[in-house]
Amino acid sequence: MITGLILAAGEPRRMGAPKALLPYRGESFLDTLCGLFAAYCDPVIVVLGAAADEIRNAARRPAAFIVNADFRCGQTSSMQCGLRAVPDAAEGVLFTLVDHPAVRAETIAALLAPPRPLVRVPLYQGRRGHPVWFSRALIAEFLELGPDGAGRDVVRRHAAETEFVDVDDAGIVADIDDPEAYRALVGDDGDEG
Repeated sequence: MITGLILAAGEPRRMGAPKALLPYRGESFLDTLCGLFAAYCDPVIVVLGAAADEIRNAARRPAAFIVNADFRCGQTSSMQCGLRAVPDAAEGVLFTLVDHPAVRAETIAALLAPPRPLVRVPLYQGRRGHPVWFSRALIAEFLELGPDGAGRDVVRRHAAETEFVDVDDAGIVADIDDPEAYRALVGDDGDEG
């Protein structure tokens, strides 16, 4: 069993609206990712924070929603909140941020192909991206991170056990953090995918 973990807790400072609800290919960013992850993961956990009720009420795809009351403490606190909900039977976690909705199913399949290493990271033209697979064995290390720590710190500590997978998928590096990046994703003509 593999758990999917999607972080959607951040405040919409640069976008002006929750990124989880932005339209993409006929669905929201969140619904797109939940649908993609559900084909490979059970459960799919979504960590909410800012606009939690709005996002949960708008979601059309099933997921286990968890609210991080401390979402203002940053991304690490939201990741830790989600990791505390990972079932004991889970072999590992497929982790992403909600602002990476353009990832392809083939990329997910490549990341989860057995045998799975401790960590598996996708690469597109030499650039690392999301989602990232990691074994259950690392959950305790992620949970031990302090408020100034970052998930990448754990991954870096295990560089020798990390496998990088080259993928032909620009979606892994398409980080949609502002209106300009969103317009580039959906097309300058306003088409929503």
